[in-house]
Amino acid sequence: MKKFFKRKNVVPSLKRYGIDAMGAMAQGLFCTLLIGTILNTLGSQLHIGFLTKEWVTIAGKGMTIGSLACAMVGPAMAVAIGYALQAPAMVLFTLVPVGWATNAMAGAGGPFAVYVVAILAAECGKLVSKETRIDILVTPTVTLLAGILIAALIAKPIGNAATAIGEAIMWATNLQPFLMGILVAVLVGMALTLPISSAAICAGLGLTGLAGGAALAGCCAQMVGFATMSFRENKWGGLLSQGIGTSMLQMGNIIRNPRVWIPPILTSVVTGPVATCLFHLEMNGAAVNSGMGTCGLCGPIGVWTGWMEPSAAALAAGAQALIPGPMDWTGLLLVCIVLPAVLCPLIALPLRRRGWIRPGDLTI
Repeated sequence: MKKFFKRKNVVPSLKRYGIDAMGAMAQGLFCTLLIGTILNTLGSQLHIGFLTKEWVTIAGKGMTIGSLACAMVGPAMAVAIGYALQAPAMVLFTLVPVGWATNAMAGAGGPFAVYVVAILAAECGKLVSKETRIDILVTPTVTLLAGILIAALIAKPIGNAATAIGEAIMWATNLQPFLMGILVAVLVGMALTLPISSAAICAGLGLTGLAGGAALAGCCAQMVGFATMSFRENKWGGLLSQGIGTSMLQMGNIIRNPRVWIPPILTSVVTGPVATCLFHLEMNGAAVNSGMGTCGLCGPIGVWTGWMEPSAAALAAGAQALIPGPMDWTGLLLVCIVLPAVLCPLIALPLRRRGWIRPGDLTI
């Protein structure tokens, strides 16, 4: 049996399921829900005709380009996960209806349900792929039936559980913005730098509001913090690759010397409560933005889209559209860029002097 599983490339591991699959799920979210939300906001705020035009009508609802992209989030996540698991072509294509159905069954907690169901359906499909002479019938049938039946059993409970956890985090953050601002910022920020997907976690939990703002603060503390702290080693290329790319580039250095992680973490300890208590910074755009940080400036753009047109999840939590004032823009700029850029290198200075961070320790 072990040899059969290996031959079929069904090799359960933390890396494959916990890192590769979840990272791919975040890419599926990015290419549909995130991009669709941005296009809808740009169209409505800048009055761009082709972005506000309703191209098709589905179930009596007019759909813009952005709306169509958002509607495909379930299939995109499932296919992305299948791709990460190296699923054969027919398994991969059959994950389209599996992802759509699972996301619809799970409701607000759809991303985590799609994550689990897509993994199980893809692995079932891989087990039977090319094992019969009628593979063109067997493989998609097994993948589809396994996916839909599994989704019918577990999608809604997973979705409800994810939603409940997310709501508890948001409730606690509203109740204790200082302590929860620190906790959420530190944990989500660390998840962003680790080889797991903070964006997928935030999307799965539906983190919006103050909790989403704290998560964004923690992610920016890691990305901008590492970028500026390591400028002497990595210069402008490193500044850009980490500041608008990913702080995950520092993971190898963290493994070699965990002390290099202290300044970004301590920076998030400061910026988290600054976001929640001082500026009341809320992420009311798509929840996936809460875990994006400054990657492609998606985090700040998510805050802006939330000001203009709050997401469905944010509206359900009581968010309202607003016209941002100077205080809102100041808070966004300070939390996302200025404070991490200033605080992280300053915190690193005494660590460098003590020899905890040595020359070359931050070179990527």
